[in-house]
Amino acid sequence: MVSGLTERLSAADRRLLTQYPGQRGGRQPVHTVYVPADQVTRELSTDWGTRALTALTEHAPDAEQLAQATGIDLDAVRASYPRVLSKLRAEPIEDLRVDLEDGYGNRDEATEDADACGAARAVAASLAAGTCPPYVGLRMKGMEAGGRARGVRSLALFLETLLSEHAGLPEGLVLTLPKITSLEQVEAMVWTTEQLEAQLDLPAGRLTFELQIETPQSVLGPDGTATVSRMVQAGAGRVSALHYGTYDYSAACGVTAAFQSMAHPVADHAKAVMQLAAAGTGVWLSDGSTNVLPVGTPAQVHEGWRLHAQLVRRSLERAYYQGWDLHPAQLPTRYLATYVFYREAFGPAAERLRAYVTDSGGSVLDEPATAQALAVALVRGMDCGALDATEVADAVGAPVPELRELASRRVG
Repeated sequence: MVSGLTERLSAADRRLLTQYPGQRGGRQPVHTVYVPADQVTRELSTDWGTRALTALTEHAPDAEQLAQATGIDLDAVRASYPRVLSKLRAEPIEDLRVDLEDGYGNRDEATEDADACGAARAVAASLAAGTCPPYVGLRMKGMEAGGRARGVRSLALFLETLLSEHAGLPEGLVLTLPKITSLEQVEAMVWTTEQLEAQLDLPAGRLTFELQIETPQSVLGPDGTATVSRMVQAGAGRVSALHYGTYDYSAACGVTAAFQSMAHPVADHAKAVMQLAAAGTGVWLSDGSTNVLPVGTPAQVHEGWRLHAQLVRRSLERAYYQGWDLHPAQLPTRYLATYVFYREAFGPAAERLRAYVTDSGGSVLDEPATAQALAVALVRGMDCGALDATEVADAVGAPVPELRELASRRVG
């Protein structure tokens, strides 16, 4: 009987392992910064860090004033404020996306050619100088009829120039496909990456890409199916992340400009569907952005910081561990809200994980899947700078490599 069951279910077992490989290893950035291609420079990350620190100096030079501005508990801000300053000096941007889409607009052919190549040269220079963010890449124009030729040309120019200026593609290279309205567009992106790999003499599978979910068609199909799930599978293992596009999606759903937000019900619905589609696949999730920037008068800056911190916290609580930042002055609240979140989670998670890894018992009996989630939280906290490896290892009673292995282990 057992052999018969195994035979009957072997195909399903193979599909499960292929389609749902489990947690993806590696560090997920806490944000993506989108910068128009013609504004990308070798020192962009450093410049953004300097501007973020200047905003803090001008509008919240100490923990007390930052707590008042953001509405975050003072003790929590005091614990994280030095870490935020260190982060802004050492690694202000974790993921940079050279933008040739909405943030860039439509330029003439020669101008976009020059900007795609110029941005690639700037990225190569930052890689050589050691100032490049851990993740960097390109958002091209999408596969819709009016933009696909331009998008693919810019992508090819960017990659060709980067390869000519730098010895190989950076490990953290990321490509973003926007404005997806059909499954066929994802399949076309797979074909495009295959062609580029052949032309550029790259290993098969080297080029992966994010799907920017910003159209109703990319969430729900005309037959009522969740198209985003089918798109992940159509990516043939190349889809690395799903990014929510706040404003395009909200507008397409009929939400007026005054109410377009990452926290609107239409956004929550789309992101819940995305979350289910990505679960168990190893595909990362990213929330969108707020266009309410912390600029202007001190009151306006504080208002922008408070809103941004609230939205970052909201995303983290809903298991969206990444989002978009559009302005240097958003970096202080990105890292503050993120660090406070992980430091709040640290004590309880470490206590429960210590009981699990040492088999010493405790007030909560955790299953392997929950233990993995606890480990993931601690690893994420270490990766972004909210937690120190030493304090985590001491609190859990296990070395950090063991925690990382537990965080990426397949459960079930």
